[in-house]
Amino acid sequence: MDIRAILMGLAFAAMWSSAFTSARIIVAAAPPLTALALRFLISGLIAVGIALFLRQSWRLSAAQWRATIVFGICQNAVYLGLNFVAVQTIEASLAAIIASTMPLLVALAGWLFLGEKPARQAVVGLVAGVVGVVIIMGARFGGGLDLFGVTLCVLGVLALTTATMFLRGATSGGNFMMVVGLQMLIGSAALWVPALALETPEVTWSPSLIAAFAYTTLVPGLAATFVWVLLVNRIGAVRASTFHFLNPFLGVAIAAALLGERLRLLDLIGVAVIACGVLLVQLAKLPATAAGVARDG
Repeated sequence: MDIRAILMGLAFAAMWSSAFTSARIIVAAAPPLTALALRFLISGLIAVGIALFLRQSWRLSAAQWRATIVFGICQNAVYLGLNFVAVQTIEASLAAIIASTMPLLVALAGWLFLGEKPARQAVVGLVAGVVGVVIIMGARFGGGLDLFGVTLCVLGVLALTTATMFLRGATSGGNFMMVVGLQMLIGSAALWVPALALETPEVTWSPSLIAAFAYTTLVPGLAATFVWVLLVNRIGAVRASTFHFLNPFLGVAIAAALLGERLRLLDLIGVAVIACGVLLVQLAKLPATAAGVARDG
């Protein structure tokens, strides 16, 4: 893993982790589902436009369409929709911590449903992730923790895990950017239904809302995707996934810096334990030579 790959991975992790903070700014001034549906509509149209410019085709294989539809609904509509609603009542840092357990849940789902027996190191990582979550939740239960918001985040990360499992077949036929754009548009279409039925489009306009909306549309939505594609092409999906272990650290740090969210000592300990668990699981997926490169690089 050379210096360029490391810088790309750090950039991706920072952009991905910042989405929770920008989401909390948005939902404080606008209906969450409406804002998210509009975000995906804009991001999807831009991504499809880029794909057409790159001469990619919307004629996907049946497997690609199936994976794209499931991913668009599970990640964009369900996972992000639930998180946008949740961050109205819980801190962005807590939402980021819960979401950061996704690589652990993917490994667990592969073990339970696909017969992918994990290595001993991965089992240690799974146990560490559970311990880290228990530490964080235990520290927060006495401080007015909103259980409804936490439940939405947990359901959301389960939907994200499902989406990730189905994503394996989404890019096998190429046209990656077209797939990205189409799954965004599918998520937008799914979100408009509850948004129009349940929300009143009342918006408190401000420079911070406009900046947060533009940021979440262009940076976590599009720029992070571009960097991720380049990173996977450079070092492979498994090694690239090791950068997910930075998400709990960065998500908490960004929320504290921009939103002034209070950090507890047990939060930091729990985040460190979860991050180590994610790293152990991801490194356990590597072949022996690749794992050695990751540790040395």
